[in-house]
Amino acid sequence: MAVKTFKRNGIFSSKSNHKHRCFLDYSELSPLIEKCRKDNLRIVLTQGTFDMVHIGHARYFEAAKKHGDFLIVGVDSDEKVSARKGPDRPVVPEEERMEMLSHIREVDVVVLKAIHHPKWTLIRLIRPDVLIATKETYNQEQIRELKEFCGKIVVLEPMATTSTSAKIRKLQLGLATKLEQSLTPRLLKTIEEIFEEFKK
Repeated sequence: MAVKTFKRNGIFSSKSNHKHRCFLDYSELSPLIEKCRKDNLRIVLTQGTFDMVHIGHARYFEAAKKHGDFLIVGVDSDEKVSARKGPDRPVVPEEERMEMLSHIREVDVVVLKAIHHPKWTLIRLIRPDVLIATKETYNQEQIRELKEFCGKIVVLEPMATTSTSAKIRKLQLGLATKLEQSLTPRLLKTIEEIFEEFKK
């Protein structure tokens, strides 16, 4: 049976307090990993941005948890996301993204991935029994390299019809259309008034 929480004093608990389930310091993960190994828990790891959490994310975690007993989720820091996706991302700050994930039933622990961490640091540290990824996460060569640190790598299909990026684009387009519809008549009227002033 999966453990739901790891408290800082080394005692496992079923409480949902996100402060006990969110890790910023990798050094605190070692006792957790050791405890899981000692209890013969199968560790599953997945990583991502998880900006604007939606139903696809929830389904993804549910599918990931089926591959083991203890699900660890690595979350990219704000700085890391901005460097990869641009200055307008993430929409939701890292603290809120981590807390939100800690309230999802299948997620046992959430870990922040800082921009200064070398590639695959969390994977090398945890050495999960199962690493869960999507098709876009790693190419075939990277998957071969990762097998050195993971017992098994499982690639899952997208779990929602639209991604977070697509949802954001839809919002932006909708806002732009509304602005255009609202401002165009006003702008035309203003321009006409200015021309009328010049005619006098």
